Amino acid sequence: MKPEEDEMEDSDGEDLMETPELPLEIIVYILSFLHASDRKEASLVCRSWYDASQDLRFQNVTFCFPASASSLELVRGLGRKSRCSLIISQLDGFSISRSLLLEVGRSLGSKVDSLALPGSSITEASLLALLPCLTSLRRLDLRGLDSLFMSGAFLSREEHRHQVRSALCGLEDLDLSGLRYLSDLAFNRLTGCTPSLRRLSLAGCHIAFEFDPYRGCPVGAVQDSSALLSLRNLRKLLTEQKSTLVALDLSRTSITPESLRCIAQVPGLVLNELHLHSCKELTDYSVEVLVKHQPGLLKLDISSCTELTSRSVEAIAQGLKSLTDLSLSRDWRITEKGLAELLSLPSLRTLDLSECLHINGTEIVKGLKGSNAATAKLEALSLRSCSYIRDLAVFSLTQLLGDSLRELDLTSCDNVTDLSVRAVATYLQKLVVLRLGWCKEVTDWGLLGMVQTAKCELDEDAADEGPRFTRTFGNMGFFKPPRMPFEDRPKLVTQNDLEQFKHQSGASLLALNRLQELDLSACSKLTDSSIIQVVHYPDLHRLSLSMLPDITDASLASVAWRCRSLTSLALSHCPGISDRGLAQAAPYLHRLQHLYLSCCTNITDRSLFLLLEHCKRLRTLDISRCKNISSTTVELLQSQLPFLENIQSRFIGGADLIPAL
Repeated sequence: MKPEEDEMEDSDGEDLMETPELPLEIIVYILSFLHASDRKEASLVCRSWYDASQDLRFQNVTFCFPASASSLELVRGLGRKSRCSLIISQLDGFSISRSLLLEVGRSLGSKVDSLALPGSSITEASLLALLPCLTSLRRLDLRGLDSLFMSGAFLSREEHRHQVRSALCGLEDLDLSGLRYLSDLAFNRLTGCTPSLRRLSLAGCHIAFEFDPYRGCPVGAVQDSSALLSLRNLRKLLTEQKSTLVALDLSRTSITPESLRCIAQVPGLVLNELHLHSCKELTDYSVEVLVKHQPGLLKLDISSCTELTSRSVEAIAQGLKSLTDLSLSRDWRITEKGLAELLSLPSLRTLDLSECLHINGTEIVKGLKGSNAATAKLEALSLRSCSYIRDLAVFSLTQLLGDSLRELDLTSCDNVTDLSVRAVATYLQKLVVLRLGWCKEVTDWGLLGMVQTAKCELDEDAADEGPRFTRTFGNMGFFKPPRMPFEDRPKLVTQNDLEQFKHQSGASLLALNRLQELDLSACSKLTDSSIIQVVHYPDLHRLSLSMLPDITDASLASVAWRCRSLTSLALSHCPGISDRGLAQAAPYLHRLQHLYLSCCTNITDRSLFLLLEHCKRLRTLDISRCKNISSTTVELLQSQLPFLENIQSRFIGGADLIPAL
């Protein structure tokens, strides 16, 4: 060989050995498609992948952990993060909790963006030692921390208020929901330290809107109360912080129409978001006044306000032209009236009509047809428990919303059949969330996108052409009552049918390849035939197959193999699921965090050992009424899985289901 050729060969070899690394920006872009847990594992591949994982866009991660001695090391390790959010539960007044909070302040003080302390009984001294250290805090969640406010002395000393004010001057989101002992004095002291609030939640707080029960006089007739929070004081805060405050949550309070008018008319207050869920005293008049004085609202939640009628819907449609999100859930008196005009709003993105019992979809379709097709951009629609919704309405909606809809909830729509499922698969191929739970007429044929050509076999008694009677006659013992429609079993899908499915061109549920959540619970006519063939979604995170009596281990194994991104899987009340299926599935469920297996009587201790081996990230496990599982194995599982927070194990091991009196 010539020397020149030798040199060329060596040069080529060097090129092969010294393959250039990807630029850091490209690796960061790749990592942006991963979940936080997967990104953490990817960061261990090499130094460049680790450096990419430390990019600022990935740094604001929420860490949730209980107060314990082991959490101290976790907090120290988080000191390498540039910023983070914390959810610390089960804090109390003992030394472990105090030490943990001191370590948070010392190691993470200026790096914490958000802090929540659920399920805690923290002392005032512990919190006051922490808050001055959190100089970058943007969100503070004190929901249910009654221990802080019970004495009425929280932030009563000026030196403490000065320290907290210096740290929380940039706080934007304050959640005080569910506080039973929040008073004017405590509220003023705390909000006086947060001059830049944008969002305030007082949901479920005891607010005296019109009458002070302690003094026997109208609210506002006296100065700040040490016993309760008053409307006068709330209005004072809204006036003082009107330049920044844009979101308010007064859900589950006793706010009256006049009180709402008083709040809506605060001079200079411009709200973008208002939550009034379960405010039972509100009327159509109060909504009309709200719309008149706050026309810039973008998000409005008036769900479970049972006195509201279609007058409110019409007022919203006419007055809130920029509305993007509206919840009317459980507003039982609302009818179709006004929905056409509401759906014509070009800015509307999310609409919740669940449990609005008089809705049949006619006016929704009319509103979408009347609006400009280029401006109708509804992204999420909930029609849960709207029993008058039928296939015709679903078919029209799917055609009109095919380009925009990402989330559709048809749970407990009793009249939805396979025709609706085929329409969804044909026109809504950008869906991310689909809920069909309790749609009892949905069968394998609908999921497969096929037409059932043969009808069910008739019962032995069906050949009798004699008189037909109502179900009440069955109680007399003379006649067999007729079967209800949802009790009839469809023609079973055969192997020949499945061969035709593999070669068909029509749309099946397979077409929804972007799905991240699918709920088929209690669709009792579904079997392995459709689940195995259709549930093939690589990005699926949440799947519910609970209460499907005819699915077996074959479905579980197929789902695990095809849907490896699952974080939540519900299989409760599925008698065909056993240890064998879990043994086949568990090796592919590494990301699983929530598993529901209650009343799966063929699940035994063997399955728990499989979870212990393969599902290290498990946080929630429900094995209630699994009679072949022992408490000893449950205790072992709890001690070995580090993230397991919630385990439901009632009546396991064959325990008597009837509690002793």
